[in-house]
Amino acid sequence: METRRVKILSFTAILIAAALIVAVVLILTGSASRANTLVAQAASSYSQKITVQDFQSAMRRLWEDHVIYTRLFIISDVENLADKSATADRLLQNQVDIGNAIKPFYGDAAGNQLTALLKQHILIAVAVLDAAKAGDQAALQKASTDWYANANDIAAFLSSANPKSWPLSTMQSMMKTHLDQTLQEAVDRLHGNYAADIQDFDAVETHILSMADGLSAGIVAQFPNDFVK
Repeated sequence: METRRVKILSFTAILIAAALIVAVVLILTGSASRANTLVAQAASSYSQKITVQDFQSAMRRLWEDHVIYTRLFIISDVENLADKSATADRLLQNQVDIGNAIKPFYGDAAGNQLTALLKQHILIAVAVLDAAKAGDQAALQKASTDWYANANDIAAFLSSANPKSWPLSTMQSMMKTHLDQTLQEAVDRLHGNYAADIQDFDAVETHILSMADGLSAGIVAQFPNDFVK
């Protein structure tokens, strides 16, 4: 954590120094107003921190995108729509975005690891859906087993990063609920139970927002100095 802070401080110090040099040049050439603006902007970038509320909102958006684009993919896959590939690409990008969101706190390697786990979460879910569509019970059983094992891997990863705020049993329960609800949503969509499918998504969305709040609260508790209260 200290190494990351040193790097950030060093980089921002360089930016401020560069801005001051430009400011001196502008002052000497008579552009004092523009110089003052540059210095003010540099100083602001040095001290700026995200608020807890903004961070919570950003995490909510990332995880809500996760379930929204999952739903859109389920619909596209079940109905064999032309947007299936584009939807899959956007869904996979969301996993990159979530991984990137934790990099300022846990480092690039951890962020990349979370992205890899979440991409597997999506790809295995596709295998579950494909097996269900084909009526291949053996493939469905294997894919389901792999999917829940991956969920436990995600839970273990999160708990290892922040064991105080994210106990393993809590993370495992959280991930299992997410999978159970998403599976029910997919099954109802596949069987044409559209009213139930819509209710399923409401439950999925409610849970994922609670999950996002728990994750953001854990990060804020672990790194309080990185936020403006």
